[in-house]
Amino acid sequence: MRSVLIAGSAVAVLVAAGAITYAVAGEDNDRGGVTVPSADSADAGFARDMAVHHQQAVEMSYIVRDRTKDTDVRRLAYDIAQTQANQRGMLLGWLDLWGLPKVSADPPMTWMGMGDMASGKDGALMPGMATNTELKKLGTLNGKQAEIFYLQLMTDHHKGGIHMAEGCVAKCTVTVEKNLAQGMVDAQQSELTTMAQMLKERGAEPRA
Repeated sequence: MRSVLIAGSAVAVLVAAGAITYAVAGEDNDRGGVTVPSADSADAGFARDMAVHHQQAVEMSYIVRDRTKDTDVRRLAYDIAQTQANQRGMLLGWLDLWGLPKVSADPPMTWMGMGDMASGKDGALMPGMATNTELKKLGTLNGKQAEIFYLQLMTDHHKGGIHMAEGCVAKCTVTVEKNLAQGMVDAQQSELTTMAQMLKERGAEPRA
């Protein structure tokens, strides 16, 4: 499918660009030093929360690769898994470089002023995340049913991820992190279009 190939190329470019930014996730200050964000900053909050969000996308993508032989779905799942695993590594690496903890006592998305948006019930820690029950269900499906459910879950997941990335674009202060967040928005919006078409081809549509 041409759209899947285009999406794969786009995320490959994003990963390559992100890799270059890994070692420079700080901002030069007027005194010639490097200023790093605080533990309660949007920069740190986004890095922590998106790392968790991305981990689930990777998990879902590897589940569906074992449940279908469809080339297009498997290629899309591979692209998503590889891209988000690489981005997750960058986000956690930045926290290490900044000397900041990878976990927080505050609820997810507190840095966005939305700490009460997700109850965490059944593993859905942030908007768009699948529940533990949904992940288990995905692991029981095969073929077309697995493809449709994965595409629906990942559509919801991307919508939640885009919202969070847009929050970083607006609130983060580290330029390379803001740029990565904008790249996530662009790539995942493109993938939403791809997944909508793939669902249509399978006689399905995104969940309401």
